[in-house]
Amino acid sequence: MASTADIRNGLCIDFNHDIWQFVEFLHVKPGKGNAFVRSKLKSLTSGKVVEHTFPSGATLNEVRVERRVYQFLYPDEFGFNFMNNETFEQVSIPEDMIDGKQFLKEGQEVEILFHADTERPLLCELPTHIVLEVIEAEPGVKGNTATNATKNATLETGATIQVPLFVDAGEKIKIDTRTKSYVERVK
Repeated sequence: MASTADIRNGLCIDFNHDIWQFVEFLHVKPGKGNAFVRSKLKSLTSGKVVEHTFPSGATLNEVRVERRVYQFLYPDEFGFNFMNNETFEQVSIPEDMIDGKQFLKEGQEVEILFHADTERPLLCELPTHIVLEVIEAEPGVKGNTATNATKNATLETGATIQVPLFVDAGEKIKIDTRTKSYVERVK
């Protein structure tokens, strides 16, 4: 059991028959009335984000989750298959548990969150930034640079993102997997 004093980003709790993770929180002590904690919670099973206010001193059912590093092997009709590099244990995860699955390539390492008591996978997180090669890019039109002009580019995983006009096929680029956007070219 935890209380509102124990709240921190990343804390997982059992709330409304689901497992939720704190994304943001703010302790508020108004001049009149009792203190409370305003928070944003993300469901680890559905990915839904909700706002909730807890009264100060409320008890929370803390859930233990473990982060384990796995290597992506291959996709199949049942989901995406990953392997633990230390134990060589393989696990298959449905595609709806993976945010940014279009950026997965064979051999890439990811973190999988497991419910510590039931050993059930909850969520698969890609690294914040990954480097991929541009396979195909539309030609940039000269003179279109009055504003931040972008064009479509297809990556080695098959994903399509917007990149600046100066990025050409064959170049490697860094991508932010949270926003699914171009960051910079990589040499």
